[in-house]
Amino acid sequence: MTASTTPANPAVNPDGRPVTEVAVGVLVQPDGRYLLAQRPAGKPYEGYWEFPGGKLEPGESVEAALARELHEELGIEVEASHRWHTLEHDYPHAYVRLYFCKVTQWTGEPHGREGQAFVWQSLPAEVSPLLPATIPVLEWLAAE
Repeated sequence: MTASTTPANPAVNPDGRPVTEVAVGVLVQPDGRYLLAQRPAGKPYEGYWEFPGGKLEPGESVEAALARELHEELGIEVEASHRWHTLEHDYPHAYVRLYFCKVTQWTGEPHGREGQAFVWQSLPAEVSPLLPATIPVLEWLAAE
């Protein structure tokens, strides 16, 4: 798998459910604070806190989806990021493959372009509830 192509993993999980591929941005400031966004009304798990991101479009690379989603959601331009961890999670509404990318440089000041709240946090997270797939990411951050 290269950074410029969509991952070639199966489109269904072992149970036959479709896999939704998602690029997720873990924005980290030099002091170690990270950004969490609150899921907006009308979406599954509304009000839960998560790392921002969104679904890959057909033929789109993880990096392109990440840049597009962070611009759409937060109004920022990604300048430096790298793939960090991949996690699969089985939610009742969707089976997701999450490509977590650590974002260390961006231009623009993040703001909720879709009306969502967001906060800069230090470990441990002070907001709740956390989206279940967010919890391992906090553990990864703590282990660094």
